[in-house]
Amino acid sequence: MLYQKIKSLYEKLRLKHYRDLFSRVKERDGSLSATEAYAADVIYLLGDPTVSTFADTLGISQPNATYKINNLVSKGYAVRSVSSEDRRECRVSVGDRFFSYYNTDYPFLSESVERLKENYTPQELALLERMLDDLDRFMA
Repeated sequence: MLYQKIKSLYEKLRLKHYRDLFSRVKERDGSLSATEAYAADVIYLLGDPTVSTFADTLGISQPNATYKINNLVSKGYAVRSVSSEDRRECRVSVGDRFFSYYNTDYPFLSESVERLKENYTPQELALLERMLDDLDRFMA
């Protein structure tokens, strides 16, 4: 039963994410394709990955990753930087245009947390927080 509850929550979050992602994909000049939108999202989620980390995370070749990153950079959704310590290492991060394209604030989560605070005691919420911390660690 616990597995089913967590699976249901995970699937709802995925569906919400896909719905939001596809609502932003538009057919206009400079817009992102669905694949580019996913790639930009992965870069955002990874933080400031190297090109190799990005490629490994997606399970794609380094040339394919470089191609995807170049497209995002040319459209202003990503920024490439060279490491000051190792000039061979290239990192990529999302650009300013990403934040105008993506909503990285999740009002539905804030509303859900507020509802939990209204319906549960601080002790119950502390236990939930501990469980979520454990779940987060197990998934890493």
